[in-house]
Amino acid sequence: MENLERLLREHDFLKDLAQPQAASLVSCVKNLRFESGAFLMREGDEASTFYLLRRGRVVLEVDVPGKGPLVMESLGPGDIVGLSWLFPPHRVHIDARAVDPVVALAFDGGCLRGKMEEDHDLGFALTRRLLAETYKRLQRVRLQRLDVYANP
Repeated sequence: MENLERLLREHDFLKDLAQPQAASLVSCVKNLRFESGAFLMREGDEASTFYLLRRGRVVLEVDVPGKGPLVMESLGPGDIVGLSWLFPPHRVHIDARAVDPVVALAFDGGCLRGKMEEDHDLGFALTRRLLAETYKRLQRVRLQRLDVYANP
């Protein structure tokens, strides 16, 4: 368990989380590996897991009828994957596929929601981090759209 706590505290998303809060999360997390081409999540599935990427690259993609998968974003070490575990109806909205071998800390979403509800300080700390990550992604999407419109 101590090893998982160390891994949690080393990840950018949780690096400055208070030690007791990080320790409380250990019961919700596993260290997982995915081979290249494996899906971490599929659109339409139950959103039950939240990932902190440690190694490797993951693409977020949507299936475009008649064209196949369209990559929306590429993520790597230090990034997070999966936000739908937090919001009802807890369904995945996009595919997440490993581009090369991936090592990630995988949180059980139900366990994590329970911890956040029990400890409101932890809930606030995690919600703040999740909102910051969401804002960064929104900024990247805006920049991508500007790039698309700047090059007709």
